[in-house]
Amino acid sequence: MKDDGVKIIKTTTWSPGPGCHGGCGILVHVKDEKVIKVEGDPDHPWNQGRLCSRCLSMTQYMYHKDRLKKPLKRVGERGEGKFEEISWDEAFDLIETKMKKIRDDHGAESFIFHQGTGRDIGGWISMLAYAYGSPNWMFGLSGISCYTPRLMMMSITQGDFAVVDASQWHEKRYDDPEYVMPETVTVWGQNLPATCPDGFFGHWYVDLMKKGTQFLVIDPRCTWIASRAKLWLQLRPGTDAALALGFIHVMVKEDLINTEFIEKWTNSPFLVRTDGECPVLLKESDLKKDGSKTNFIAHDPVSDSTIVWDTEKQAYDRYGLKPSMEGEFNISLTDGSKIKAKTVWTVYKENVEQYTPEKVSKITWVPADKIQKAARMYAKSKPSALHWGLPIDTIPSTIPTSQAINHLWCLTGNLDNPGGNAIARYAYDVVTYPYHAGGSVLSLPPEVAAKRIGMNDYGPIKDFRAWAQPDKVLEQIFSGDPYEVKGMWIQTANPIACTGMEPKKWRDAIKKLDFTVCVDLFMTPTAMLCDVILPAATFLEKNSLRAWWVPLNAIKKVVEVGECKSDIDINIELCKRFMKDFPYENTEQLFDKLLKSADITYKDLCDKTWMIPPKGHPSRPYFRHEKGLLREDKHPGFRTPSGKIELFSSWLEKWKLDPMPYHEEPPYSPVSTPDLFKDYPLILCTGRRMGPYFHSEHRQVPWLREQQTDPVLEIHPDTAQKYGISNGEKVCVENWLGKITVRALLTQVIHPDIVMAEHGWWFPEKEGKEPSLFGVWEVNVNQLIPMSHEGKGGLGSPIKSMLCKVYPNVA
Repeated sequence: MKDDGVKIIKTTTWSPGPGCHGGCGILVHVKDEKVIKVEGDPDHPWNQGRLCSRCLSMTQYMYHKDRLKKPLKRVGERGEGKFEEISWDEAFDLIETKMKKIRDDHGAESFIFHQGTGRDIGGWISMLAYAYGSPNWMFGLSGISCYTPRLMMMSITQGDFAVVDASQWHEKRYDDPEYVMPETVTVWGQNLPATCPDGFFGHWYVDLMKKGTQFLVIDPRCTWIASRAKLWLQLRPGTDAALALGFIHVMVKEDLINTEFIEKWTNSPFLVRTDGECPVLLKESDLKKDGSKTNFIAHDPVSDSTIVWDTEKQAYDRYGLKPSMEGEFNISLTDGSKIKAKTVWTVYKENVEQYTPEKVSKITWVPADKIQKAARMYAKSKPSALHWGLPIDTIPSTIPTSQAINHLWCLTGNLDNPGGNAIARYAYDVVTYPYHAGGSVLSLPPEVAAKRIGMNDYGPIKDFRAWAQPDKVLEQIFSGDPYEVKGMWIQTANPIACTGMEPKKWRDAIKKLDFTVCVDLFMTPTAMLCDVILPAATFLEKNSLRAWWVPLNAIKKVVEVGECKSDIDINIELCKRFMKDFPYENTEQLFDKLLKSADITYKDLCDKTWMIPPKGHPSRPYFRHEKGLLREDKHPGFRTPSGKIELFSSWLEKWKLDPMPYHEEPPYSPVSTPDLFKDYPLILCTGRRMGPYFHSEHRQVPWLREQQTDPVLEIHPDTAQKYGISNGEKVCVENWLGKITVRALLTQVIHPDIVMAEHGWWFPEKEGKEPSLFGVWEVNVNQLIPMSHEGKGGLGSPIKSMLCKVYPNVA
């Protein structure tokens, strides 16, 4: 064959570029040091050759005429759109001088490090923040309403995260003899074919369907997957907790739970004090011992007998008792006082007793018989798996909602079993994205870490994430209490067009600061307001690695474009300037350190491209709780305070939140605000996913923009007729916070009382300087959603459940 000069290089996707959470293997065709084509790698176990249109359009993205290729310095007023090109040395020197002065004058905590969603940035921006000395690393979405609530609830309930097992841990995938096909997959609030993978790849739906898996879909819209499901439940936005509790009610009443699993692996047999204002989990130290190491005495009023309880194993079967035993027990405390207590399971059953299908139907709009049918379908399937999406995070009641849904696979024993919800750890325990507090490659002194904004307002913010709480950050920028905020580093984020609710407040906040830096690939509405803009590299122009969840992947630098630098290289250079004795000279040295748990160097990983952990490794399923592979002490059980799956959460109790799940009405709804509902009679749900775009990216890419040129509002034909709206015409969407103008898309996929809007829209082709900011104020639906409406634990916001009215745009 004639040599045409084309090299084909294997690598792995992540951001920047396709925008998403990455993980797909690709083949990159390079000629004359330029990428000419990108296609899926059929040998990669994640995507098996399949690829989205965003990644297929990488050549148009990388070589776009508007791509930022040199550092820029603002020379006019903020928002005036006047910048001049400078060298990297000038840019780094300017940033170093300005940021060190702010640190010297006001303290490092006065500078905010603002990132976007799950890109290849979490480890690197936290590293920069800590090298500078600031505890205020932040994701700017109100209530941190993106995956964090679900991750937190899984972590405190079962000690680890979990995702649907679609055989992604196996090199042979569905043909691996260890794998079992799920009989049912429940998809709760996500339209994966039109979005991005966050632990689950959209094409796997189709694979599983073809192999016989049935689908149960829960969504206000009849999505593509809902149209092919055996059962679809069209619920009212924001009422997911009630529906999950309705499922549990049916499962308990009809004995569709896995009793053996619950008794052995959950804290259901633990005792809860029930004679106070609220239930309290009893600890061994509270209880009167009978002289042995692990036992205490309880009196059973039913049998009028004294029982010795084993508190180490919490096993009652040898005394003829079961966790489901009804009634209260009289308990002797160490101080000699008497109290009443019930088992966790008894209290749990009493909690779900109120969520009858009939009551839940009134709350959710889902017919009672469908609730029963769906609960049976999920619980009777063996194995059964559940995949959930962003709508669970984007409601103020996200904590009890996430908890209730998480309990579904715990109550049925579908945790870390083949075809269930497999525990998902970082491949080979290589952590590049620091989910937990203190997960960065650097750490801060306790007295500095204690200045993190919002950590003392909310227990989950303090103990789970190392992030500052974004609603509190925005408030503090204007209040200056307890200290002033003077600067912001913005990387992989576009708060004016994407993550910022009430974005005009974010505009005013950025303009109020003394110094701001934006790292991006294109000029955006947010970048237009900043003092220095640094041009970032795409994933094809950098070295990196990905270990979220499997496989462990190398990301390889293939080409260079202009003077663009990778986020990692930018941050390491500044880390060395801000921190004396910064421990990493370059990216490869950093990667080698991170890869130590995999016993491989970055160079060797590049030679392999990807690696899947072997059987028996703690980062590979199955049944690790039985084998002592989940806990540091190597004992069977889970990585929770009790070593059990916590149906009654000791963490939530510590944070003074309700330790068991419950339904909470959205703050704006026909139920909670009936007077507002009279003026704004439609439920506004936002975040409709668009296949060509990832959040606020890609609007300038021709192949992608031609798929959808303008933002749309889904509205039911009957509703449109009621308000005199025709398909394709411009309509105003308005509530008490603001108004936008978008195009009507008449469709029967949406409920007549709900409209669905898109987010992240702006127009790169329009005027960039203020007041236009690329036309963002015409279409940004976040203007209709408030900040500072986070849930009780500092997580969640009413992004998916607002109110509005809709009418033709007559202007």
